[in-house]
Amino acid sequence: MFVPCGESGPDLSGYTLLMPAVSVGNVGQLAIDLIISTLNMSKIGYFYTDCLVPVVGNNPYATAEENSTELSINTEVYSLPSKKLVALQLRSIFIKYKSKSFCEKLLSWVKSSNCAKVIVLSSSHSYHRNDLQLRSTPFRYLVTPSLQNTVQNQLMNLNWEEMEKSPRIPEINDSDTCIRIPGGGITKTLYEESCSREIPMAVLLKFVSEGDNIPDALGLVEYLNEWLHIIQPRSADPTTSALPWKMPSSWKLLFGSGLPPALF
Repeated sequence: MFVPCGESGPDLSGYTLLMPAVSVGNVGQLAIDLIISTLNMSKIGYFYTDCLVPVVGNNPYATAEENSTELSINTEVYSLPSKKLVALQLRSIFIKYKSKSFCEKLLSWVKSSNCAKVIVLSSSHSYHRNDLQLRSTPFRYLVTPSLQNTVQNQLMNLNWEEMEKSPRIPEINDSDTCIRIPGGGITKTLYEESCSREIPMAVLLKFVSEGDNIPDALGLVEYLNEWLHIIQPRSADPTTSALPWKMPSSWKLLFGSGLPPALF
């Protein structure tokens, strides 16, 4: 499934794998774009799979005319050895009934690669929030049992809120509870499969609505940065605002080209 760019596959032992779920607002994918672009991560391979709709396009992270004609496909893997980070980017939707197969193959690769942990960046429909969620932060997290003991103290110190469980049968409060992530795509499948396979995984998500989701993506990567400290602030000055996230060149056409002058 994984095809390296070089002759041999990279050693990813002890690496943290960052990946998105194709979810509402594409927030996870936009967040991974920001990470790859900001850290200038190198492409190390791609996934050859029949589970996603085929896509091909120019280099989304082009910085000059020389590398703008490089081709990118639907599923690619990028790496930053200095920080022991590897990022998987998904640029396509799943073919019907094949999302579970993709999750199983992906997690098998994660297991064989000996990654230290997997972090899934995702989103969920904001209009599905209950009263408690409406009154609190829009961010939530989930961790599998195999990662819980390792990161529990860190997450407690961050005062993060875990994703609440809801009744399996709506409107019946005494029914069994379960995790619901409406609009989250493969997020729940990845989480449940990782629990059963004892894979250390964390899910970070934000409640969002469709629209201009760039602010949501920026919020999600800053939420992740609270934990992993991927990048440092521009200055120690508390009045200095944002972290120096670099938007990729492909975002210039995120909402299509400009309005034709002939309209006016």
